[in-house]
Amino acid sequence: MGILASLFALFPLAAPGLETWQALAAGMELGVLRAGQTGDARITVVRIDPNLWELAIAGISMTGEAAGRTAREWCVGQKLAAAINAGMFATDYRTHVGYLRFRGQVNSGHVNRYQSVAAFDPLGGKGRPRFRIFDLDAPGVAMQSILADYASAVQNLRLIKRPGRNRWPRQDKKWSAAALGEDEAGRILFIFCRSPFSMHDLNQELLASGMGLVAAQHLEGGPEAQLYLKVGGVELELIGSYETSFREDDGNAAAWPIPNVLGVRPRKAND
Repeated sequence: MGILASLFALFPLAAPGLETWQALAAGMELGVLRAGQTGDARITVVRIDPNLWELAIAGISMTGEAAGRTAREWCVGQKLAAAINAGMFATDYRTHVGYLRFRGQVNSGHVNRYQSVAAFDPLGGKGRPRFRIFDLDAPGVAMQSILADYASAVQNLRLIKRPGRNRWPRQDKKWSAAALGEDEAGRILFIFCRSPFSMHDLNQELLASGMGLVAAQHLEGGPEAQLYLKVGGVELELIGSYETSFREDDGNAAAWPIPNVLGVRPRKAND
């Protein structure tokens, strides 16, 4: 947990709210939200400009490997600056739960009932934003039209509906969490919290933080949730632990292998 401790050194304890953003590189910043609950609850956010960084999906169905990797290992192997879970996966430990396409590669062609779709790699001449989280129940939005406009898309459980509505009901279940968000400027947000929250309460913390969050989707919970980055002289490896009815403790000290990640690389100058 030494890398996690370095995060605390970068962002010492402060009053509840979003602490100062730290620039890691052009178009990438690191922020920590001190959540309002009792104890040391920190929500780490990596804010990424999609005009300077490209999103990518890496997974064993694409590489042909037999087993998953940790987020750190995916970053090293695929030359990613940062990576987070791509979402939950099926019992075959390979197939994404919900639709997942990265350019010409389809990991899962099944569109389920999850209402959140993150799309990127807009197709030529469309004039679409480089990154967008869509609500499938919004007027005029359909999976077919998203796939006609974007080469890459990943469907996950919705946390926050555009333009900033908490869509998770109150519940007793809670867990460490990894999430993907979009802010009002269209930036990508990799969100991670080791401290267990219900998703309703996590959403409330994020919406009250002042970061301008407009949409978010759940990626993973419990000990499999993770975020890794190494950029601008900063290296972080954050891993989850607690999950109601699965692992109800804070003792997990090692990243678990996962089959699919969302990651970012610097864009080429002419891209």
